[in-house]
Amino acid sequence: MNLALFDLDYTLLTGDSDHAWGEFLVEEGVVDGKEYARKNDFYWQQYKAGTLDIRQYLAFTLASISGKSDAELKPLHQRYMASKIEPMIGHKALTLLNNHAADLCAIVTATNAFITSPIAARFGVPHLIACNVEMVDGRYTGRPIGEPSFRDGKVMRVRQWLGAMGRQLPDFEHSYFYSDSHNDLALMEAVSDPVAVNPDDSLRSHAEKHGWPIISTR
Repeated sequence: MNLALFDLDYTLLTGDSDHAWGEFLVEEGVVDGKEYARKNDFYWQQYKAGTLDIRQYLAFTLASISGKSDAELKPLHQRYMASKIEPMIGHKALTLLNNHAADLCAIVTATNAFITSPIAARFGVPHLIACNVEMVDGRYTGRPIGEPSFRDGKVMRVRQWLGAMGRQLPDFEHSYFYSDSHNDLALMEAVSDPVAVNPDDSLRSHAEKHGWPIISTR
């Protein structure tokens, strides 16, 4: 059995689930449309530039669920899944996952666990490493907890996850990580088989220089 790790946004999905959540909230009238959209786009540009302060961004996006329970948020998330996520799921991503059906699989994403848990379930991926969200008395506080699974934090979180099972990366003959973003270079360099998927310009250049496979799920 090999290890197969997958980034989510622009890798298994053809878009960004985090940014799409912000767009969805604006469309639903849940947040102040103009100002929220401006900040949502601002952080998205920071992410692409590699300058995002992940904790600052998490404070922004998690404010939308603060004080609410999963039961209260479930109808909203179901509409989000139907309108935003389903159109981002293509057959190539499903085929890629199916190719690793016999492997230990996990989605490793910087998007928070509230947004991504139903998406991982939709893909049938049993393990999710995402930015964790604090709950107190069954309600979200709007605060992140633990190490964010972002940049070097993805490597740390994967090692912690494997360690809890008594395993580590070198235990696997092949450890794959599929990603589109230069923000994921740390984890891509930690596995034996990095694969660039729909890569941004920076990752494409790095992949070509190091002879990494480049594929498309679009």
